[in-house]
Amino acid sequence: MAEDAFTEQRPLLFTIAYEMLGSAADAEDVLQESYLRWSAVDPATVGHPRAYLVRVVTRQALNHLRAVKARREEYVGAWLPEPIRTAPDVGEDVVLAESVSMAMMLVLETLNPNERAVFVLHDVFGYTHGEIAASIGRTEVAVRQIAHRARQHVHARRRRFEPDSDAAREVVQSFLRAAASGEVQALMDLLAPDVVQISDGGGKVVAARRPITGRADVAHFVLGVLRTATTATTRVEHTAYNGMPAARFVNDGVLDWLVAFEIDGGRITGLYGIRNPDKLHSADAVRPLDRGGRQTWKP
Repeated sequence: MAEDAFTEQRPLLFTIAYEMLGSAADAEDVLQESYLRWSAVDPATVGHPRAYLVRVVTRQALNHLRAVKARREEYVGAWLPEPIRTAPDVGEDVVLAESVSMAMMLVLETLNPNERAVFVLHDVFGYTHGEIAASIGRTEVAVRQIAHRARQHVHARRRRFEPDSDAAREVVQSFLRAAASGEVQALMDLLAPDVVQISDGGGKVVAARRPITGRADVAHFVLGVLRTATTATTRVEHTAYNGMPAARFVNDGVLDWLVAFEIDGGRITGLYGIRNPDKLHSADAVRPLDRGGRQTWKP
């Protein structure tokens, strides 16, 4: 049945769409549109359903990506990807964890739509240049050129980080304990010298409009947010988002603030704080991700 084939490939299709769009909501829209197209086709005429569905989702995601470009240029303050709650096993797949990390998703935002599609399909999911050419309507030679250009761009801007793990979560827990005690020096000791804090409020809640850099400034910013955005009844939950250790701040049963932590060498190198309620409304469900069993480069 068409529905069974689509359901079987859904984790892979969602992962591709999300990495191309940086939005779980937009990825779900793409999957809905793709399913409608798939349901209109006789499955018996499709030799390789997964390859067919990947092509459909890629094309729909490219259309979406071009449509949202202007919307993101008008976004109020810093833009961060819509966070997705990830299962612990995502951290065991280094390529997958890095590809959905906040830092990598921000790098992917700087690529044009074709470059992003080619990089995601080839370097993350392991599709050949010929397979990608059939998906985006370009020649194989053109895809090779796009892949080379996109890879150079990404490698020049990528940040090292450690996927979610027990060790990484211990660093986060130490940071939150220091923050709760108000110890500035203890906070700074857990931060890398070039640490970056990015907040996304979307103009709907109070959030820093620009990235904050440096140990002292980030430490004081975090303490300020904790004073103004939390109460004695605020519940802090430890989990993983985008393959990174994260903390959820829940006020009166409502998720108010989500912070994903980028860690390298036992120090926090990046804090990604999402407060835009539009990006938090679906942040509770764990998203199953899948690379389809392909072998790719080792980061």
